Amino acid sequence: MRVIDPRRLRVLRALADHGTVTAAAQALHLSPSAVSQQLASLESEVRQELLRRKGRRVWLTSAGELLVEHADAVLAELDRAEARLAAFGTGELGQVKVAAFASAITNVVAPAIAALRVSAPGVTVLVRDAEGQASLPMLLDGEIDIAITMHTGQAPSEHRIVWDHLYTEPFDAVLPPGHPLLGRAEVALSDLAAEDWVVPLPGNPCRDVLLLACETAGFTPRVTHTSDDFTAAAALVTAGVGVALIPRTALGGISTEQVVPVTPNPPHRRVVAATRRGRETHPLLQIVRKALAEV
Repeated sequence: MRVIDPRRLRVLRALADHGTVTAAAQALHLSPSAVSQQLASLESEVRQELLRRKGRRVWLTSAGELLVEHADAVLAELDRAEARLAAFGTGELGQVKVAAFASAITNVVAPAIAALRVSAPGVTVLVRDAEGQASLPMLLDGEIDIAITMHTGQAPSEHRIVWDHLYTEPFDAVLPPGHPLLGRAEVALSDLAAEDWVVPLPGNPCRDVLLLACETAGFTPRVTHTSDDFTAAAALVTAGVGVALIPRTALGGISTEQVVPVTPNPPHRRVVAATRRGRETHPLLQIVRKALAEV
């Protein structure tokens, strides 16, 4: 009986995630030819056609999709085994790679690192800036250990991830100087229906939250400018080109005179720390997850 090589399951999983041999190879830090060879060997091992090929295009057969489901379980168990083996040690020395968006780095990651330097000085946290949900592919590819991101409930890999809730925050309206609504204690989104808007780029979950909130308020915002950087978005608002909705923790440096809370039912973002399932019990990750949650 032939045994399936779990390393080849990782290659198949990467292909399913990224859609092409080239993209899977980049994620795995392999050459495309090495990925193709691994996939061909896996087909030989299972004696099933896992891929259909037409020119440069590759997609999974039904057998391939079935094997990917089992690959998720197998790879999670391998990660769990690694975590349990690590538990035999102290778990107090090592590196943890964290990716987060800018305001989460400022308000959560940096304070957690400061606390860890006292409580767990042997733990080193390496930080990468990643906007929106760009950190989730890094997490699933094994490039990072923890992704701090916005949870929308629509991630395609929910079953492969463990989520730790960190905080939930509202979006506030940021208005240009001299705007007639400034000075109010609160503003309804419908009051801004006729305005030009500065919004995040497509693919950023904050944009999705904003558009849904405006739709619920009965209008489609007239988007004139886009930026994923909330400081840049606020600068554009200050220049008078439109209005914006910005999460409360991202308002640092913005004049409070330009900020008005939204009511009723302001849009919110739920910020979470994501860990690949099977690795959540790794001692080093438990230490960092606990520090993030305590902040």
